[in-house]
Amino acid sequence: MTQEVRVRYAPSPTGFLHIGGARTALFNYLYARHHNGKFIVRIEDTDIERNVEGGELSQLENLKWLGIEYDESIDIGGPYAPYRQMERLDIYKKHAEEMLEKGHAYKCFCSSEELEAEREMQKEKGIAAPMYNGKCRHLSAEEVQAKEEAGQAYTIRMRVPGNVTYTFEDLVRGEVTFESKDVGDWVLVKANGIPTYNYAVVLDDHFMEISHVFRGEEHLSNTPKQLMVFDAFGWEYPKYGHMTLIINENRKKLSKRDESIIQFVTQYKDLGYLPEAMFNFFALLGWSPEGEDEIFTKEEFIKNFDVSRLSKSPSMFDKQKLTWMNNQYIKQLPLEKVVELALPHLQKAELLPTELSEEELTWATKLIALYHDQMSFGAEIVELSSLFFDHDIAYTEEATEVMAGEQVPEVMAAFKVQLEGLETFEPAEIKAAIKAVQKETGHKGKNLFMPIRVVTTGQMHGPELADAISLIGKEIVIARVAKFAKQ
Repeated sequence: MTQEVRVRYAPSPTGFLHIGGARTALFNYLYARHHNGKFIVRIEDTDIERNVEGGELSQLENLKWLGIEYDESIDIGGPYAPYRQMERLDIYKKHAEEMLEKGHAYKCFCSSEELEAEREMQKEKGIAAPMYNGKCRHLSAEEVQAKEEAGQAYTIRMRVPGNVTYTFEDLVRGEVTFESKDVGDWVLVKANGIPTYNYAVVLDDHFMEISHVFRGEEHLSNTPKQLMVFDAFGWEYPKYGHMTLIINENRKKLSKRDESIIQFVTQYKDLGYLPEAMFNFFALLGWSPEGEDEIFTKEEFIKNFDVSRLSKSPSMFDKQKLTWMNNQYIKQLPLEKVVELALPHLQKAELLPTELSEEELTWATKLIALYHDQMSFGAEIVELSSLFFDHDIAYTEEATEVMAGEQVPEVMAAFKVQLEGLETFEPAEIKAAIKAVQKETGHKGKNLFMPIRVVTTGQMHGPELADAISLIGKEIVIARVAKFAKQ
């Protein structure tokens, strides 16, 4: 095997890029870049019935969006092509025949009904992990030939070696050991000629000269099967590292059926999360840097990535931390980039037209600027800015109490006169008007600002008051003040 570091992310196009897959890809990418190696994306598409339209494209496009650049794959090629398993069937077939010839594998003619009946029988006997009973393991060459001539379908099974201990040094967990007696003869090639995962992955890793394999801990139990295939051909193992589970805030394994957490990268993209923030967040899901800092550039992650700091404990997907982190990145963006991020969500919600005049764009830019530092993701602008689109105010009980203050009628009457006299309705002029009301009525502080805010915006708290009043517009604001005076 080459000394160059070569790692791979090998998704199945049975779904879109998931949180877990993104983390796996990212850790492989960081390891490759840290060691000046190569990062390969290989598509494992042999589960034909479960492949979904757009799954392959989602994987590649969202990796690119996150900033996880790969060196070889189906779209850019490379020296070890093809990178799609269904285009490598001749390789798997050739080597399966070699395993049969050498006695490492055999043809199994058991039907699916027979296998299911055997599984049920073993379960009834209390066997927690049923295994193939080896019925076809000792068929003679003549028996095999007769069954084939009779047109019986067959799979190709691994002849699992007896009493072999498989030990390897996991880069995350340390020494891991499996016994061959705990693994039944498993299927290498299905009856339709398509290889199983544990067989194909070994050939791909070997011929693509993969040096290190970082993957989720759910693959740990697959490792002994894969080592058997490596041994059958006399090939060197790659180094394995099995990353711990991602858990939710209830400390349960993250499941694609868990609706409390957004599961797919494209959903975060659509909500207006930033790829740099997602990259940062995923990199800390199971890996910890030295020190207390949590915000890093991609270059800093690459420089500091050390597998010895991969966690041995489950990693919690902290939604609040993600929104906090995305907010930190949004704060650093220039306003025009924040407008690009947030404006489409106001348009999608039909609060603004899809084609904006120059005046409308100026207004929208001022609106978004009010929430620049507060916004955690682009789509949040819709909820944050609701006061500018809800013309009929429903006052809360708390707001009603504010408006019941004995000084409020005097304050609002004076404020209405000031507003009507303004030639321009800009924040500076509105601030001056409020100051004039203070001077005229003698009311200040909370007694002055709270009733003005509540009557004009309908909210107890919000952005800078003069900015908010300016954006709501003179006509609407004066109408609200007049409506209050009539109550």
